[in-house]
This record gives sequence, structure tokens and C-alpha cells, in this order.
Amino acid sequence: MGTPEEDLTLSDTDRVSGRAALVGNVKAALAVSGAVRSTLGPRGMDKMLIDQDGRVVNTNDGATVLETAMVEHPTARLLIDVSKSQDLIARDGTTTTILILAELLRNSLELTRTGLHPSVIIDGYEKAHAMCLEEIDGISKGITTKKQLNDIISTCIGNKVDSSLLEMIADHASTASESLVGRSIEDERILINRVSMEGGSVKECELVSGFVTRKQRYDHSMPDSGGKSSVAVIDGGIELRELEFDSGLEISSVGFRSDFIARKRERILALVEHLKSLAVDLVILSKGIDDEAHSALQKYGITCFRRFDKEDLERVAEQCGSIIVRSVLELNEDHVGQCDSWSEEKVSKVSYLTISSSKGRGKTFVARGSSTPLRQEIIRMFDDALGVAVRVSGDSPMLPGAGSTWSHLAAVLRRNSSTMHGRTQLAVEGYADALETIPRALAENSGADPIDRIIQLSAAQTKDGAWMGFDVKNNLLVDLQSAGIIDLRIVVETALSGATEGAISVLRINDVLWAKVEPDHPILEESEDED
Repeated sequence: MGTPEEDLTLSDTDRVSGRAALVGNVKAALAVSGAVRSTLGPRGMDKMLIDQDGRVVNTNDGATVLETAMVEHPTARLLIDVSKSQDLIARDGTTTTILILAELLRNSLELTRTGLHPSVIIDGYEKAHAMCLEEIDGISKGITTKKQLNDIISTCIGNKVDSSLLEMIADHASTASESLVGRSIEDERILINRVSMEGGSVKECELVSGFVTRKQRYDHSMPDSGGKSSVAVIDGGIELRELEFDSGLEISSVGFRSDFIARKRERILALVEHLKSLAVDLVILSKGIDDEAHSALQKYGITCFRRFDKEDLERVAEQCGSIIVRSVLELNEDHVGQCDSWSEEKVSKVSYLTISSSKGRGKTFVARGSSTPLRQEIIRMFDDALGVAVRVSGDSPMLPGAGSTWSHLAAVLRRNSSTMHGRTQLAVEGYADALETIPRALAENSGADPIDRIIQLSAAQTKDGAWMGFDVKNNLLVDLQSAGIIDLRIVVETALSGATEGAISVLRINDVLWAKVEPDHPILEESEDED
């Protein structure tokens, strides 16, 4: 009997189907979650990340860990994509999302062992997700003070920074977020600059009202500071445009070369004269300055800073009310902005330019510390804090922190599942168990017994409501709002949606087909042993 036609079609393909495919996908998901589980919470542990160039980064930020992970398995990449989406939308909760997603898949594997079809599990997960979103409406609260905003930020970054610095970074982030009132979140990178400055201790980090960057003026003979000044921002240079093709100059007479140089000088001087006619004091350029312009710039007291990238040009323009033009000759009075003061100063042998103006709302977070990796980590902390601060919106954006929201939602799901008919209630209970992985992980990372912690937390919430929870730093049951341990609603809702959708996407996979293109293609286990 000949080979079936379908077998011939797939002769160059490895195929894993049914439960074996689910086992392989769940193993990949658990491997990813295992890499970040110990980073969760204020007592979470750090990871040392070493890239291909030997650079070392110490962090317990789940998003940073997953960004540097080199994985081949498609399900593992799916989890990393879900975490990136969580970070993009909510700027926090990446580790939470991954842990819940992986636990949903682990529980679904157990449910299939009892005979549940993936479609039934998917239906139960979707119903559980809807019930959670409805319950969140009932326990969320509104913000009435700036302290509560700082508490939300502190909860989000509390595991990423020493407690003595937590309040400072949260305060800087909430103050910086005020610049974005009425502006799009996408404007954050332009309005809020970040600078790593050598020298000083971490406690000397500051938020400067203005624009700060590493730049040195074109020539030391130019002024190094000024009061109220006119500012021109040019996406070009004070130089003549170069030809876009190779060319040569044939000199036919002795004076020809001198005339050529003189005409070039005249054209360069005309550019400087144009700046002078507009009473420009400070010029910010993206390109270079011709040597012929030096004496004229010095004569007119015009200070120039060059080689700015596009984002920094936009920041200066935003700060001073300038309009960016492509060349000096395009500049007119409407394009020139104003600053209240500017200065260049050296810190640890590095020059920094500071521009302050009441016209703009721009600010700069200056990170200080003993080493470059430390300052980079502080900037990542500030980024997360600011990202959370600018996403606080709606009438009731506060939810209980310390894993209490997840514990409360799990209890609600278990109560509701008892009223459901059919096997769907098993999937809802599996969803509830997955949510409890967050308080369990928080307990493990703080050295507590997870079972005892879950029992105590459940009893406290049954008696006093969803806002009761553990302060893991002090190992005490407290009112979380009074203790300032608060989660942001968008973080919780986005994590729920991302974990649910990711788990459903994997559960819908019935076949995994590997094309035999390369000899080192990934191998999926065909064993049903998921341990």
C-alpha cells in the first residue's frame, strides 16, 4: 500500500500534535516564568545579566531580564511579546503577567489530564476574566492626594530601589508627570530628558526644571553663560552644503583659488550676519561650523553648540518656544525662541549645558551615582516611575497592592464557580488558582510560607474586605490604603487581559509543525510528563 498523500506533503516536516504539543508549550512558558519569578516584590532578588560584549547589568526588573533573553521556542517568544506589550501599555506588571500566564497554562494542562477539552477551558478562562474586570469596579478607589500618587509609584518600583531612595524617585516622577498634563503620553520622551552625570551620590539625583545635556560650546572664547537670550534651533550647520558627488577643481590662474576662498568666506559670513540681524544669542545646531565663521561669531557674542541629535533639538525647541529650521537662511523672527538663562559647567571633567525657560514645560532627571551601571539602573527606575505616574487616570485608579487584589479576585471566582453548571466551573477554579500565584510568589520571595500566607490573607479579607493585606517588609497584616501599598488599576487590568489572551492563544494550538530546514531546529518533547 502506498504512502498516503498527506504524509508525502509533510515528509519534510516534524509534527507534534494534541496533548504532546500542549506539554511542550507549557514547559517553555514555565521556563520563562521561572527566570523572573524570584524578582517579584520588594524582597525580590536581583539578576546579573551579561551580554555578548561582556557588559554586566544587575537588575530585578522583569522587563529588562526578558528583553535580554535569547530564546528560540515560539511559545517562549510569545510570553516575552506579552511582557513587552504590558510594559508598553502600563509600564509595570511584566513579571506579574508572565507568572499568571504560565500558571494558567500549567493548570490547563492538569485540566486536560482530567478530560477537559481545551475549548471548555478557554470558555471558562474568558468567563473568569470578565468576572474579574467586573469585580475590579467594586473595589477600586479614587485618588485625592499627591501622596496617594506617590504611594502608587512607590509600590510599582519598590522592589527596584533602596527604601531610602524610594520616596525621592517617586516624588521626582510625580512632579515630572505634571509637565504632561494636557499632552499626549507619547510626548514624555521629549518633555522629560534623562542625563547620567558622574560625581556625587545617589541621594543627589535631582529633577531640573529645564533642559540639561552633555555638550561643550564650539569655542572656549565664546560666553559660557547668559541671562535672557534669543535661541535659534537649526537642523543643519553654519557651513556650506557639500556636493553629493565627487568633484575636482581645476585652477587656471594664480588668483582663481584666492577668489574661490574669498567667495566661500563671504557666504559663511553672510550666515553669521543673518544670525546677528535677528539678535540671536544662542545657536543650537545638528551639524558642524565652518572655521571661517569663528571670528565673526566671537565678534558678535553668539555662542554655538553643535552636533545635537534630533530628539535634543526638539527638546530645546520645546523649552524655548523655538521653531526648528533646516538652514540659517530660512530663519526669521518667528522661528527664534527665548530662554530665561543658560550655562555651561563642568562636572567631573565633563561639560553640561543647561537651558531654563518659563516658555516650556520640559524637565531633566539628573541621575548621579558611583558607577555607570548604577546610574543606568536609576534611570530605568525613574522611567518606570514616570511611566506609571503619567498613566494614572480615571475616577478610581487605585487597587490594593501586595498581591491582595489577586487574592480577592481568586476568592470571588471560587464563590461564583460554585453556582456554575458543567465542567466550565473547573476552568474558572483553575483561573482562580493561577491568580493566587502572585501572593504565593511574594510570600516565597520574602521568606514566608506561601500556604500559611494565603490562608491568613484569605481570612483577613473575608473579615475586613479586599483592602486588607500583608506588608511583606514588616510581615504584618495592614490596611493597604493607610500603609500606602497601592497598585495601579491599568496595570492589573492589562496584566489580566494579557495573561488571559496569551494563555488562550497557546491553548488553541493543536499542532506544532517544524520544517526540516536547519539541522538544529528546536525539539519538542513528545512525552506527557510535564515535570
